Amino acid sequence: MSPVHFFWGSFDLAVTRFSGRPAPPITSDSPNLGRWVMQEAYSHEVSSCGFWPGNGGFGRPAFFSYAYPEPAGFADAPMTPLTYYDGDLGQFILPYDSVRQASSPDDAVMDYLRHTYEAAAKLGLWDRAALERPSPDSRL
Repeated sequence: MSPVHFFWGSFDLAVTRFSGRPAPPITSDSPNLGRWVMQEAYSHEVSSCGFWPGNGGFGRPAFFSYAYPEPAGFADAPMTPLTYYDGDLGQFILPYDSVRQASSPDDAVMDYLRHTYEAAAKLGLWDRAALERPSPDSRL
C-alpha cells in the first residue's frame, strides 16, 4: 500500500493498493500530467481511492475509487446505496454531501472503501492472502 499522496494535476488526496503484478502500459492522457508520469504511476495493477475537494473534472466534493486495469464486471460490482459508478470517469463515486448527511459518516466512508477495494481485488483475481493483513481496528 502506498502512503497517502497528493496529485497536483487534479488536487486529489489518495491512497493506492497494488496487486504486485505488472499492468498493461497505459495509453491515455491525463490533464496536467505528462504521459511518462501516468506510465510510471500505473506500471502495476492498482486499486486507488481518495478525495476530491471539488476539482474541475468532477466539479463537486466526492470520494473516488478505481482500478487499473479495470477488471471485467467492476462497474457492476455490488456497492453501498450511497455509491454509484460514473461511466465517464471510470470510477466509483461517493458524493461528499451523501457522507455529510449519513447517520454515521465514518461508517459510510469505510463501507465505501471496503466495497470498492473488495471489487477490485476479487474481480482482478489478486492474491489477497499474500497482500493483506488484519487491520488493527478490524474495520478493514
